[in-house]
Parts: sequence; C-alpha cells; structure tokens
Amino acid sequence: MLDIFKELSNRVIVFDGAMGTQLQDRGLKTGECPEYMNITHPEVVFDIHRSYIEAGADVIETNTFGANRIKLAKYGLENEVFNIVTQAVKIAKKASKDKPVALSIGPIGELLTPYGDMTFDEAYDVFKEVVIAAERAGADIVLIETMSDMLEAKAAILAAKENSSMKVICTMTFQEDGRTLMGSDPITVVVSLQGLGLDAIGVNCSTGPDKMVSVVEKMSQVSRIPIIAQPNAGMPVIRDGKTVYDLKPEEFASFFPSLVEKGASIVGGCCGTTPQYIKLVKEAVKNLKPKVKVNKFTAVASNTKTVFIGHDYSLRVIGERINPTGKKKLSEAFLAGDVGLAVEEGIKQQKCGAEILDVNVGVPGVNEEELLPKVVSEIQNVVDLPLQIDSTNIKAVEKAIRILRGRPIINSVSAKEESLKEVLPIVKKYGACVVGLTVGDKGLPKDRHERIENAKKIIKKAEEYGIPKEDILIDCIVLTVSSEQEAAIETLEAIKLAKEELGVNTVVGLSNVSFGLPERRLINSTFLAMASSYGLTTAIINPCDEAMMDTLRASMVLLNKDKGSVNYLNIYGKKQKEEVKEKEQQKIQEEDLKTKFYIQILEGKKSGVEDIVKNILDEEVQPLSIVDNIIIPALKEVGDRYEKGIYFLPQLLSSAEVVQNAFRIIKEKLPKGSVSKGKIILATVEGDVHDIGKNIVKVLLENYGYDVIDLGKDVKGEVILEEVKRTGAPLVGLSALMTTTLFNMEKIIKLLKANTDVKIMVGGAVLTEEYAYKIGADYYGKTAQDAVKIADKFFLKNALLCKTCGI
Repeated sequence: MLDIFKELSNRVIVFDGAMGTQLQDRGLKTGECPEYMNITHPEVVFDIHRSYIEAGADVIETNTFGANRIKLAKYGLENEVFNIVTQAVKIAKKASKDKPVALSIGPIGELLTPYGDMTFDEAYDVFKEVVIAAERAGADIVLIETMSDMLEAKAAILAAKENSSMKVICTMTFQEDGRTLMGSDPITVVVSLQGLGLDAIGVNCSTGPDKMVSVVEKMSQVSRIPIIAQPNAGMPVIRDGKTVYDLKPEEFASFFPSLVEKGASIVGGCCGTTPQYIKLVKEAVKNLKPKVKVNKFTAVASNTKTVFIGHDYSLRVIGERINPTGKKKLSEAFLAGDVGLAVEEGIKQQKCGAEILDVNVGVPGVNEEELLPKVVSEIQNVVDLPLQIDSTNIKAVEKAIRILRGRPIINSVSAKEESLKEVLPIVKKYGACVVGLTVGDKGLPKDRHERIENAKKIIKKAEEYGIPKEDILIDCIVLTVSSEQEAAIETLEAIKLAKEELGVNTVVGLSNVSFGLPERRLINSTFLAMASSYGLTTAIINPCDEAMMDTLRASMVLLNKDKGSVNYLNIYGKKQKEEVKEKEQQKIQEEDLKTKFYIQILEGKKSGVEDIVKNILDEEVQPLSIVDNIIIPALKEVGDRYEKGIYFLPQLLSSAEVVQNAFRIIKEKLPKGSVSKGKIILATVEGDVHDIGKNIVKVLLENYGYDVIDLGKDVKGEVILEEVKRTGAPLVGLSALMTTTLFNMEKIIKLLKANTDVKIMVGGAVLTEEYAYKIGADYYGKTAQDAVKIADKFFLKNALLCKTCGI
C-alpha cells in the first residue's frame, strides 16, 4: 500500500473532495442521515469513492464525518456507530484499489465545558468509539477535520493515538478573521497540536483556496510536520434558485501551486468540490515538489496566543505568584477547593506584565490530581497567557495538561534517573516544553560544570524520547548568596555555558538569590540584569514587583532586544498617567461594590459574584438598575473588546457566565419576566445537526437580558412557524453550518414570511451577507456578538414605534 508520508519527499499527495454534496446529487434527502447511506445504499457511497480514485486521488475519506453517537442520536442511530463505521471503511477499502483509506472524524457538535455541558472525557469517549471501530475494520489514517476548538481536537487526537496504530492528521477551520471560532490563530494551532503525535496538520473548509493561502503560509512558519490544505470550492451563491459555489473547477485548481509554494504538501477538496475538481488539482500539482522545512524554535501557547522564547527575543517573564508556599490565604483557599484567589492572582500578574503563568497547588492535604486541572481550567478561561504546570505529582501534571488548551511548560524534570523516566514520557506524549532542573543523583550541583553536565544528561535523554532540545529550558539553579556568596556567579557562568556550548534556552527561579538578606528587591533586580547579560531567556519572578520589571525593561533596551525601545517607550511614556488612573480606579474599586461587579464581568471572574450582587441589592432600591447601569454597560465593553480583537470567544463566554450567575440573584428580587428585553426563537435548520454557533448565540442573548426559546437542531420549518404563533416572538434566529442545508434555510424563511410578520436573522459559517439577503433574511450576523447587536437594535426600534403609536 502507498505510504503517503514517505512519498511526500517526492511529490504532493492529493486527498479526495466533498462527500455530502455528492450524496445529495445521488438521492440523499433532506433530514436523512448521510452516514446511514453506508448501510442502506452502499453502492452509492462506493460509486462516489470510485469516482474520486478515477480522478486521481491518492487517499479517500470514509463517509463517517458525523458518525458519532451524539450526532447519530438525532436519527435514533446512536447504537449503530460500530456498524456504520465498519461498513464505511469496508466500502472505502473496496473502492480504493489498495490506496490508503482515511477515517473522517468531524466535530461532535457540542461545546466542551466550561462553555457547554460536554466534558473532555465524554468527548474523548465519543471519538474513541469511532476510532476503535475503524481500526478493527482496517482504516489506515485518522483524519480529524473541520475542528473549531483546539480542546475538542485534542480529545480526538488523543483518542486516536491511544486507541489505534493509525497515522493521525488534524485540520482546523478558520473564519475570515484568520482565527477559529474559539479565537485560535494558525500559528497557535500548530504550536499547540503538532506535538501530540500528529503526522500532519492543516486547514479545511470555511473558505476557498485563495483565502487559505495566508493560513498555510503562517502554519508553515512553525510546523515541524507536513501541512494539509482542503479548501471549499469558494463561497456559496444562489444561481437559478440553487445553492452552488462560486469557483469553477479550473479556477479552484489554479490556486494550488500557491498553496504548495507556501508550504502545503497534502491537498484536497472540501465543500462543493467534485471529482472534476480533484482531477484538475491533481494535474495542477503533479510536477510540484513539497518544500521540506525544518523549523527550530521554542514556543508555548494559550488558546489564543503564542509566546516565543529564545535569544532573539526579550527575556520572558513567568509569573510565580500562583504558588501557595508562604501564602496563608491561597493555601487555605486551595484546601477548601476554592480557585477564586488563584484566578485573581493570574489576572493581576497578566496586568503587571507576566507572559507565562506558573501554576502550583501543592499544599499538604490537597488532592492535586483533582485541584490542579480545576485551577488550570478556570485560569485559562479568563487569562490569555500560556501556563507552566508546576508539580512533583506527575499524575496531577498529566491530568492538568490533558484538558489544557494550548502548549504548556512542565516544571520540571531533573537529571535524576527516576525523574527522567517519569517525566519525559509525559513531555513527549503531550508535546510540551519542559524545565530541565540541573540537579543530579548527587544532589545540588557544586559549580557551573556540574550544572552543565546534568543539563547534557537531560538533553541526551530527552532526544532519546524524540524531544528536541528546543523544547527544554535549562534551569541553572539559583542558590541564596547569604549562605553561599559564590553561588550567584556560578549560576551566571552556567547560563552562559548553556547558551554557548549547548545552544539551549535557560530559566531560573530568581527570588531565591536574596533569601535572608535585607532589601531583597535590590539584590533580585540587580541579579536579573546580570543574568540577562549572560544570556538568560526566561525568569520565574513576581511580575508585580516594579523594581524587577523596571530593571528588566531597561536591560532589554541596553541589550538591544527591545528593538527601537518600543516596549520601553510604550510603558514609560504613559506610566505617570496610568499610575494615577490605576490608583484612582483601585480606590473606587475598594469603596464601590458596583465598580467591583463591573470589573468582575469585564474580567470574567465568577468567584464571589453572587455575594457582591447580594450586597449591592441590599443597598439598591431598584434591582433593574443593576442590569441597566452595570451589566449592560459592562457587556458592551466586553463586546467592544471582542470586536477590536482584544477579547476572543472564551472571554466573551466567561463574562456571560458571570452575568448568568448574577442574574440568578437579581431575578429573585424581580417579578417574573420583568427582566426580559424580548422573546427570540433560535433554531438550527432542518437537516443540520450542528448547533455550536446557535448555542453560543443563546448564551450571549440570555445574558444580555433576552428570553430565548431554543428549538434545538435539525428543526422543521413547520415547528418554527408553530412556535412563532404560540409565543408571539417577533424575532427568529436561524443557523446553518452545512452548505447542503442552506436550501432548507431559504424554505423556512419563505414559510415564515408567508404566514407571519416575524423578522429573521441568520448566521453560520457557510453564509455570506449577500447570500443571507438573497434568501430573504432581514438580518445577517457573522458572529454571536452581531446577534446581540441585531437584537438590541430590533427591540429598541420596536419600543420606539410602540411609543410613537401610543401602544
């Protein structure tokens, strides 16, 4: 059988094209399960596969995109996963003529916690069931595609890696702003996911090949594995009353040399493509050779941000404050299972300038395996920084990393044999960076040379596991100068040797140096400046220590790492005004509960919000004024930050959750229904089982004060019409993610318009504004935040009309 990954050194590999539209053309009716065609009409599925093989596809994908128990439950087929997947693989293998068969795995269609009800482990089990069935049936590759959430993609990747021997590929889908639905950019996606053991990574769906070129180019800057690109046949348009795509096969194929030039070595088609498209793509790339590129870099990532570490960058600050050692309040909070203080500390450190956060929950009596993942989950939902997972409990470390969006640092592995055997397999499995603590079996190193020898041992062992030295931060160990004054210079010289002899990045926990001495900040900041000049690339410090941060920023200017002094001028040019403003805000916040509540909404901090609202209500005569004067303005600012690209979907949803918790308290003081700004019906149209977008819109609308009637997914037009008549809701929101269901959206709009005066807003990844208005929609919302704006505008207009006419 063809080994496509060996072939990549010589030529571009071509995957097949769309399945859904081909099934429709061959008789699949609206509302029928596409994957069940494997059972009822295997000859139709076989014919589609054969047509792609004849067109020149090197790999064909099984008809299993939605063959998971969550999506199949809509059709009453949740117990048929094994049969459907097995049959799909058998049909594909029969049609493939010994070419590889890729198991297609699409999204589950549910939001993962904390934004939805599905846990990571539940998602993992859903994917695991599909993978095991395909492995037994003889599939060769797992293709995880059209993912919008890196955490869901991670669950699918781990399910494939841990339950099969198949090669694994993952593709994400990006919006027009170049980010996924959850806010991840192409570089962050690759940095975060490629280390999980993927054989290729890339992008599919959402756009045509022209707009996909820039995504592939960004991915190629950091990818250490092959890149796959599977664009749509352009964007959907209406021609002669039928939904088609705007790129003809010839035009579609013309963009593929550019995709290959920018870094793609595996290509194929997604929505709207046919065997004719694939035939011309094959022709377009047949004489092209993939670009072999070896990217060497050190980087960590959050859900939405990548931080590069190295000698070409400014020294990176790892915030040390989420650590209960010597902190009574934090220790007590962790013992009580309360993560609120840790979240607050994370937010504070980010404001002070931390670029990475160290997270440690090590208190005697705490169950780290339960608490560490909880703290990590809560922090990453409101703080947009990569995390360093800090624990000697490797089981707790793995559980925390497993549910983490992004790429973390593990703190740490030592040169001791036991530590190397325990920690490095976890580093490799999850593709993390790791702190290499230069402590060996003999204990603390005596001098610089022993530190370097221990570092070499760590690097060598890591390379045996397949971990490149770029992913190791060598900790040269800082000892206190009050007892060992010569220790400081030994650490500095070790940092220098690590840079010059080993070519690795370095990190130190800096505050140890001054222990036992007066004016510790003076010693700490001076040592930081010295360590920077010796080549230190990362420091674990308190970012809210102004003396330390002032010294660091000045050092970066003097060492020519803050080019043009941009960062320095940015901070100190405005510092005086900002300090005055900050002190005023802090004073207000301490005195004013309303301001504190406002800030909690803005920052997405859930801890203690109910008590704050209760205290405000004790003082407030009109509970609704809390909604009008605090909640609505705060959510407006959150929305403004979202539109400016300062916030992304996770922050939006976290702020919405704060408001949701507050509303529970406020509603107790209000007459039933008095808080509602209006009724809105939401539904995903008939034939479409995707409702992630609709669910996000629901959360935001509810927390902006609207009464949302959620009819769910795959909803018939007659059901929506009946609900409009029953409730009198003046506004309906319709969603569609699949191009094959756009026609149903148009039919539903016509039905509602013919029988009611209801206004309709529409949204979904496959929709454009032009298309939305062509099919009769009144409003088009590109994002969930747009839906809120539409609702606000619509109900305000109606209210003004009512006042004018005297109703």
